[in-house]
Amino acid sequence: MNPLAKLEAFKLDVLKEVGNIGAGNAATALSRLLDKPVDMNVPTVSLIPFERVADRVGGFEQVVIAVFLRVEGDAPGNMFFIIDEHSARKLLRNLLAIEPSEEAGYSEMEFSALSEIGNILAGSYLSSLADFTQLCLSPTVPAIAVDMAGAILSCGLVQYGEMGDSALLINTTFLEGREELAGHFFLIPDPESFDKIFSALGVPNE
Repeated sequence: MNPLAKLEAFKLDVLKEVGNIGAGNAATALSRLLDKPVDMNVPTVSLIPFERVADRVGGFEQVVIAVFLRVEGDAPGNMFFIIDEHSARKLLRNLLAIEPSEEAGYSEMEFSALSEIGNILAGSYLSSLADFTQLCLSPTVPAIAVDMAGAILSCGLVQYGEMGDSALLINTTFLEGREELAGHFFLIPDPESFDKIFSALGVPNE
C-alpha cells in the first residue's frame, strides 16, 4: 500500500472509531429519552465527495426528511440527519410508538420527535468528535424540513456559502426486533475544517 493510501486508511479508521463511540452514546441517550432499550448497529463510515451526498439518499429528487444543524467553533461545518419518508414513518411507529397520520405531511408532534432524534444523533457524534480532537465544537438549534434532497442541500449552500468538498457519511441503523430502520448522518465541514480535525488528531496532511 502506498503512503497516501495508508494515510487515507488511517483517517478512515479514526473516523470509524468516532462513529462507533457516537452511536453508542446516541443509543444510550435515546434509551433514556424513550425509557426503552434502543439498539443500533455498528455504523458504516465513509468519506465521500460532497456532490455524491444526494446520491446516497436516493438522488436529488428523492423526497426526504432532514434535520439540519450548523457546527460552530474550531472546525465549523454543516450536519444533516437525512431519512426517507418510508423509514421516517416506521421510525415513528416502531421506535417512538407514534402512529403517523394517514394524511399527507407530518404533525407538529411527529416533526418534534424526528427532530429530537436527529438532534440526539448529531450531538452524540459531534461530542465524540470533540472528545477525540479536543476541539471546541458546538451545534446550533436544529431545523427540520421535508423536501427533495437536492433542494435541502442547496439551501445549506445558499445559507452558509461554500461547503467543503468532502463529507463524512455515517450510515445509522436502528434495530427494532428483526427490523432495521436506517438513516444517514452527514458531516460536511467547511473548507479547511477537515485539515483542522485531522491535525488535532495528529494525522499529517498529504
